[in-house]
Amino acid sequence: MADHQEASVTLPSAPASVPEARRYVARVLSEWGLPGDADTAETVRLIISELATNAVQHTFGRSPTFTIDVTLERDEQLRVGVTDSHPRWPQRLPAAVQQDNGRGMVIIRALTAEYGGRLAVTPTEDGGKTVWITLPWTAGTPVAQIQAE
Repeated sequence: MADHQEASVTLPSAPASVPEARRYVARVLSEWGLPGDADTAETVRLIISELATNAVQHTFGRSPTFTIDVTLERDEQLRVGVTDSHPRWPQRLPAAVQQDNGRGMVIIRALTAEYGGRLAVTPTEDGGKTVWITLPWTAGTPVAQIQAE
C-alpha cells in the first residue's frame, strides 16, 4: 500500500447527502483494506454521519456544500475531515432531558477518544472550518486483537 492515500468528495448540504457520505467513506475504507464489519469501520461511519449531519443542519443554508477528505498515512493513521463554509464552529450544548439534538459532538469526541484518536477543528481560508478526526489505522489488525487491547 502507498505511504499516503487521499480521497475527497463534495456533496450538497442536504439530508440525502448524509447516507451518501457514509457510503462514500465506507467504500474508500474498504478499498484501503479495512473490512466493512470491522469495529473501526463502524465507528468511522457513525462519526461521518454525525459530522455530515452537523454540516447539513447547523450551517443554516450558509454552506451550500460540504466536503469530506479521507487520508491514510503510512498505514498508521487515518484522518477524516468534514469541511463547510459556515463560520460558526461546533458548540458543545448543555445536556437537557428534553433536547432532541446537540449531542453529535459529544458522540464524536467519545468515539474518537475510545479508539485512541484526536478531534480538531481548523479554520479554512474562506472563513469556514474543517472538523477532523484522527484515528490509528487498524486494517491489518484482527478485530479480536483490537478489542483485547
